Amino acid sequence: MDTDNSAQKDPIAVKTVFIVEDDEAIGTLLVQVIEQETPYQVVLASDGSQALKMLRTVKPDVLILDYGLPDMNGLEFYDTIHAVKALKHLPVLLVSAQTARIQTEVKARHLSQLQKPFELTTLLETIEHLVSRP
Repeated sequence: MDTDNSAQKDPIAVKTVFIVEDDEAIGTLLVQVIEQETPYQVVLASDGSQALKMLRTVKPDVLILDYGLPDMNGLEFYDTIHAVKALKHLPVLLVSAQTARIQTEVKARHLSQLQKPFELTTLLETIEHLVSRP
């Protein structure tokens, strides 16, 4: 981990990226890359149920959401949190290997989307764009 980057974080102003990813290797990689390459704090949940519980206390600025979760798909998870007033405007990035099959549903929800596999630079650029949205 880049300790210099961590030392520059202002605890009052730090943005939080919340990742919901059931593949442990992918989740760990995403956490490491985002923490090393951005000033953001990262929180990881391994399934939808765990993420819903964590959202009671974690207040993310961006949500990175895997479509293929074991207990509910990413769109079902999105619909659940989108119904909560405090989370209604949370920027969401859906990541999936099945982009063609779910394209209509993603567009209807106005979600950002990345197709797996994706370049890490593209992910970081997308996160930066979502965090800076008003």
